[in-house]
Amino acid sequence: MSGGTPSGRVLQRGRAPARVLLTWAATTAALAALDSWLADFTMDSWWQPPVIALLLGLLTAVVWPLVMRVALPLAFFTLGLGSFLLLGAAVLGLSFLVPGVVIENLSTAVTVGVGMAAVSGVVSSVLAIDEDELFFRRARRRARTTADAVPRPPGVLFLQIDALSFDIARRAVRDGSMPNLAAWLRAGTHTLTSWHTDWSSQTGAAVCGILHGSNWDIPGFRWYDKERDRIVRVSSPHDASALERAHSDGRGLLSGGGASRGNLFTGDAAHVSLTMSSLAHVVPASSRRTRQARDRVGSGYYAYFANPVNALRTIAVSAVDIHRELVAAARERRDDVRPRVSRGGIYPLARPGTTVIARDVVVFALLEDMMAGRPVAYADFLGYDEAAHHAGLERADSLAVLRSIDQQIGRLHRASQLAPREYHLVCLSDHGQTQGEAFVLRFGESVEELVGRLCGAERELPERHLTGPRDSRRLTEGWQVGAALAESGGPIARRLRERVERAEEVPHHHELGTEREGRAPRVAPGVVVTVSGHTATVSFADIPGRVSLEEIERHWPRLLPGLVDHDGVGFLLVHSEEFGPVVLGRDGVHRLASGAVLGEDPLAPYGPHAARLVARASAFPNCADVVINSRYDPDTDEASAFEPHVGSHGGLGGPQQHGFLVHPRSFRPPGEIVGAEQLHRVFRGWLTDLGHPEPTGDGAAVGPLSATALRGAGVGV
Repeated sequence: MSGGTPSGRVLQRGRAPARVLLTWAATTAALAALDSWLADFTMDSWWQPPVIALLLGLLTAVVWPLVMRVALPLAFFTLGLGSFLLLGAAVLGLSFLVPGVVIENLSTAVTVGVGMAAVSGVVSSVLAIDEDELFFRRARRRARTTADAVPRPPGVLFLQIDALSFDIARRAVRDGSMPNLAAWLRAGTHTLTSWHTDWSSQTGAAVCGILHGSNWDIPGFRWYDKERDRIVRVSSPHDASALERAHSDGRGLLSGGGASRGNLFTGDAAHVSLTMSSLAHVVPASSRRTRQARDRVGSGYYAYFANPVNALRTIAVSAVDIHRELVAAARERRDDVRPRVSRGGIYPLARPGTTVIARDVVVFALLEDMMAGRPVAYADFLGYDEAAHHAGLERADSLAVLRSIDQQIGRLHRASQLAPREYHLVCLSDHGQTQGEAFVLRFGESVEELVGRLCGAERELPERHLTGPRDSRRLTEGWQVGAALAESGGPIARRLRERVERAEEVPHHHELGTEREGRAPRVAPGVVVTVSGHTATVSFADIPGRVSLEEIERHWPRLLPGLVDHDGVGFLLVHSEEFGPVVLGRDGVHRLASGAVLGEDPLAPYGPHAARLVARASAFPNCADVVINSRYDPDTDEASAFEPHVGSHGGLGGPQQHGFLVHPRSFRPPGEIVGAEQLHRVFRGWLTDLGHPEPTGDGAAVGPLSATALRGAGVGV
């Protein structure tokens, strides 16, 4: 089992009778107080409050979980708020069972029900009772009834902390932001290591590779599909479902009865909830992959909201998170912290969706998975990624969110002691984040506007996004500096301009359209730009296939020189008719096919694996005509993302390309890991070592981009 066996309160006995009596007494007193406070709530006799309190206790303990199984969609689509209406209706019904008790309307009944839930939560806190004690006790009884004599290999929980880089994880362990992981490492039960992401250091490519063993032809979080003239978004349920069909072969990491919780893809799991590629109410059944078993929609919600106290707790913790966000944003403005982005509008209200609500629902689904003895589960905790995007990698509120995730990991570890089989816990990230001032704030225009301008678009810049009145002048100066740099005379830009001058008499092979309309928005006539954090892609919609460097020079002579000389651009990937895939930087060229470097290697700041990873992405059928990677400064450890974030990812450069991995020391050492597909093979090897059967994929459709199909074609593996 992962880690030692702590003597937590969750395993102590003899506290239930005292807890029941004290809670009963407290709710009785609270009902008497509500009777005197609410005009529409009346109890005539002394015996009525204790009777109502007893009936409410039985309702929440016995009847409520059954009600929630029927009324789950109401809780699912209202993020738990609808459960209060059901609780109020139940309280209203109870009032008719006790003579002399009058509750005149539903709103009063909701107030009474919420008040009782609040009192129960307060009593638990005052008595220092672990919030999961009742759940764990019930789970332990259920685990005993489901346990059998058949030996089973240990199960594994893969817990992904989205966007936590290796360096940040190591410092968080050292400085106390992740005390549970720190305890494992100091006890010697686990070890901490790193793994290197693909070029596209984002969740779509990473999780598809980890769960399905293939992320071939996933060039970013968003990309342009030239044949269909549309933007593909990994976060779209329809696109995620299509990507899973293409990459699955029935042999995913979670095949054989596993569970996928809060992910983009299922990993061929039999039990799925809060997973983008399998949203039953969004993706038609004909488009989803079939599975041998299927959880009801919102199964994690049921586990969570089966106790009405949890809904109240969610609201309270969400309010705390909103307050933390507002205070942190105000402190940044007051102290003029840089870099920073606007954190106003609806964002403070939306943030708890990932930092609190989704986190707690996923945890409860995992608790159910363990008590059911499922062999493997994979879950994604998004809260740190969300916080670091807006606050930064190691600022106080981001680390507070990270600590809350670590607390949930400790909670799962304690629960594993009650499961019917032994469980190991593996923690990892899908990528890291690299910090820096956003491209649009640093240079006064977005990368879309930059490409549009270099491609001849005549349009006024939209209203710039300012972080405060003190930044307006600096942003104007930033635009002037950026424009000067974009038109400067670096050696590669000069060489590109000379090539254009020599090719002026070469006839064009394509007639370009002049209309800017299309399903995908154009930044200039026939030019589409998509952004994925630290990478941006440029596609020429009117020219079929991969557009070569030479063709780009003929039609858009200012584009490549302007990009390579821009201070926010690290390197470009283009395809040359003469040399194949070529990487262009301000001071050098790297020809990937031959390995020849002219001048300074533009990939040198991005590590020893950069050339191989970029060459692999260049072979993708959906590789754009031009791929732009932001400039990374190793001295400051910063890069300017093409999205308006403080911390971001999606390309090469800095911490974003180094994920972390914490695994039991008893597991086989993974060695150096480069790419999500290799990480999948490591995880599959660990499961095999533990005694899990190798998946056969019998009866499953084999996607054309799956590991099985690519091995057969000799591609990408």
